[in-house]
Amino acid sequence: MESCFSTTISSSSSPFSIFSIQGSSSNVGRKFSKSCMHPQLLSCQLPKPFLQLNGRPKYRLNQRRSAYLSSATYKDPISAEKQGWDLGRFFKTLYFFNGPPSPAKIVEFIIEKLSGSSPEESEKKMGTSDYVLVVGATGGVGRRVVNHLRKKGLPVKALVRNEEKARKMLGPDIELIVGDITKESTLVAQYFKGVKKVINAASVIIGPKEGDTPDRAKYSQGVKFFEPEIKGDSPEMVEYIGMKNLINAVKESVGLRTGKLLFGFEDQLSKELDWGALDDVVMGGVSESTFQIDRTGGEGGKPTGLFKGIVSTANNGGFTSIRTKNFSSPVDLKAYDGFELRLKGDGRRYKLIVRTSTDWDTVGYTASFDTIGGQWQSIRLPFSSLRPVFRAQTVSDAPPFNPSNVVSFQLMFSKFEYDGKLNPTFVEGPFELPLSTIKAYIKDPITPRFVHVSSAGVTRPDRPGIDLSKQPPAVRLNKELDFVLTFKLKGEDLIRESGIPYTIVRPCALTEEPAGADLVFDQGDNITGKISREEIALICIAALESPYACDKTFEVKSVVPFSEPFTVDPENPPPEKDYNIYFQTLKDGITGKESLEKSAIAV
Repeated sequence: MESCFSTTISSSSSPFSIFSIQGSSSNVGRKFSKSCMHPQLLSCQLPKPFLQLNGRPKYRLNQRRSAYLSSATYKDPISAEKQGWDLGRFFKTLYFFNGPPSPAKIVEFIIEKLSGSSPEESEKKMGTSDYVLVVGATGGVGRRVVNHLRKKGLPVKALVRNEEKARKMLGPDIELIVGDITKESTLVAQYFKGVKKVINAASVIIGPKEGDTPDRAKYSQGVKFFEPEIKGDSPEMVEYIGMKNLINAVKESVGLRTGKLLFGFEDQLSKELDWGALDDVVMGGVSESTFQIDRTGGEGGKPTGLFKGIVSTANNGGFTSIRTKNFSSPVDLKAYDGFELRLKGDGRRYKLIVRTSTDWDTVGYTASFDTIGGQWQSIRLPFSSLRPVFRAQTVSDAPPFNPSNVVSFQLMFSKFEYDGKLNPTFVEGPFELPLSTIKAYIKDPITPRFVHVSSAGVTRPDRPGIDLSKQPPAVRLNKELDFVLTFKLKGEDLIRESGIPYTIVRPCALTEEPAGADLVFDQGDNITGKISREEIALICIAALESPYACDKTFEVKSVVPFSEPFTVDPENPPPEKDYNIYFQTLKDGITGKESLEKSAIAV
């Protein structure tokens, strides 16, 4: 009698060296016997055609083909009786995902199993640091933001133009990205990997004309504003084009409020993936599935994907699945918190399997989900709910799911759950599961991912009926300063339109005074006054953690008038503020542009 080991070699062991089978009910762990290389072969119950490829099959090959799958009605009875193994379909599956079998791969697999080594798992856990990127980190507000973030023990990256200057100002151990927001080519996406949040304190430089202000201290305090001029790059380059470049560089890293479409059809967006059937034929079974795009079968007659098939327990089978080919490059989803599927349920339980390794025979991070029959529903699967599974067994010592390196998806309907448990909703026969989208989502409550320091007064230069003589110099001299406030407002609009969860802080005149004074938060762009740079840095950091600050635009000033300097007694410093008290007063949709829009309608 042939042993399991000898027959496996003669049958080309490649199916088991490349396919991770999660539909199986095997209770065997990850160690392998030398007399039977794969856990599924321990009982040697597969049909003889699988064991012999030398022209001596004992069972007819299964002739039920994909013609059955083109119809929603399956007329043939399903039987668990032993049937012939469809060798042609097996090799078709093999070729779709991997191309022709490699003899070297087969030999490598045999040596690995004979040595008793464990299968290669997904890559080691990467660093979990979620960096805060500070842009304009050597400026008056930016360097204070960096210092406070580091005091809080948060990982920081600083985007700077001059590395030498930044090292002297921020210290030798700060992690720097050398780039210029006005030069798109310097903002390489790889530099921003790991960045989860951004505080943008970059701004066009406005200074007094040379020789115009002998008392620089007064200028720095914002007490006097002499004849100003733009220093360096223009407002258009810094505030508008620079903002556009920065948003494009970080948006993949920080994420979008509406999520990231990974597959499917949503509004005007579409993302198709290369799906293929991966059924129990790889184990000798006869179940069969397919994946199609139905251009009118989705909600409201829109397109949808359709996972459909017929499942049988014949030949010890009992699962069907569809799996994508490995993506051309891994998808980084670290900005998000889970997967969201939009589908029309049928009352059955399915599995989503996500892989972070390009190897086939590896851990799949898996979550089961139940569906409601005949209903379109959104199903959220948090990354934290994905369990590492290898050949239907939970792998307790596997690394956690790494969302920064997603390489493939698999959707499965199976008789089996994990660790010997059965799917309570499993029935043999036909099934259909319309799937319109797979997205990555940000969990609620959503907090800002991009905090931007703008300026009070950005909507005022063109506001009708305003008394310019009572406005700050930047408002009065907007045109002379190359429309600095106009381009700041355009830059704000880019953030609001980007889809990134944001906060826009509009300080009044910035001073070098300490933080601690009582504050006034306002909206509508009407207030004037002063505010310390230190206070603005603290407000920006607090906004990153507050859902009340998300998607809000506001102005802020101190209650201390310009004519009075604000000082702090080092022996009796003011208490730390709870900025959430201020954030909770803010409302959505108020930017100060409302008056401009009303005047445009009136005209």
